[in-house]
Amino acid sequence: MSEFREVFKRTEIKYLISEEQFRKLMFFLSGMARIDQYGKTRINNIYFDTPDWLMIRTSLEKPIYKEKLRLRTYGSTDDTTNSFIEIKKKFDGVVYKRRVSGSYRAAYDYLVNGSDPLDDSQISREIEGLKYVYDDLRPSMKICYDRIAMAGIEDPEFRVTFDTNIQWDTDSLDLKSDECSHTILGAGSYMMEIKVANSMPKELAEKLSELGIFPVSFSKYGRGYADMITAEAESTAEKNIDTETEDMQRTFMKGVTRYA
Repeated sequence: MSEFREVFKRTEIKYLISEEQFRKLMFFLSGMARIDQYGKTRINNIYFDTPDWLMIRTSLEKPIYKEKLRLRTYGSTDDTTNSFIEIKKKFDGVVYKRRVSGSYRAAYDYLVNGSDPLDDSQISREIEGLKYVYDDLRPSMKICYDRIAMAGIEDPEFRVTFDTNIQWDTDSLDLKSDECSHTILGAGSYMMEIKVANSMPKELAEKLSELGIFPVSFSKYGRGYADMITAEAESTAEKNIDTETEDMQRTFMKGVTRYA
């Protein structure tokens, strides 16, 4: 976790890399960035959406503008843990993140149970506006992962993060629970994000090309949603097969009984 800031504006470029690429890149990055004081951190999120999943469905259509609302904590969580309510917007390739902080219990009660906002800031009013535009926002999916974050030595606006053990869950939508049972990206694979205010350092771009590392489109919430839809479709298909098999067995037994 980095030093708290309320507003971020930057370009975020995502990559999927292997363990070997990760090791080589970490060696290279040691000359231009440092791991933050927290080392590897478990990041926990609850994403909020409408009952028909409007926000993530819209996001997956890749519009020029999209937005998400989430509640985030770092590490083990209880009612007193500091948390962040975040609006993440993306317009024409540029990411804008705005957030307010407060105890997990206060933030959860505000978003889920209709309690008072965490403060009366402009950002809190934007969160209220988002809740008004998207009717009946509710906890939709939990996304958890381990992160290593690095910040530039000379340019603190330059950041690199490596996420692994990315998991999702829709049954346990409380960050005080460690349960996150479905894997998106397991150990040995990393989702890397390079976050820059302006342009990527030339030497880093050259190193990525040398290592065969190229940008990808990757949304943790989007992948979790796609996995959920696939699992539901497979479950429905299995149930239909089981029903058809039972019907065939009953029909067969009626025939056996008739001619016995």
